[in-house]
Amino acid sequence: MDYRQIFKQERITRNMTQEQVAKICAVSDATVGHWENCKRDMRIDCIIKLCLLYNISANYIFGISKIKELK
Repeated sequence: MDYRQIFKQERITRNMTQEQVAKICAVSDATVGHWENCKRDMRIDCIIKLCLLYNISANYIFGISKIKELK
């Protein structure tokens, strides 16, 4: 699964809107939609912010590790 789809699932699980994620990453709602539809790559600063927000390891996001949660 693509890392952007993982972030989308995490957002939905937490009942967050694309607008809320957009504010956290200082981007537009449309940009979040493009990420979630795998039309655009994410900036590294946004990946870090969302990993911290969702308590997910970046290694998990990129398929390096099967351990999901940050320790």
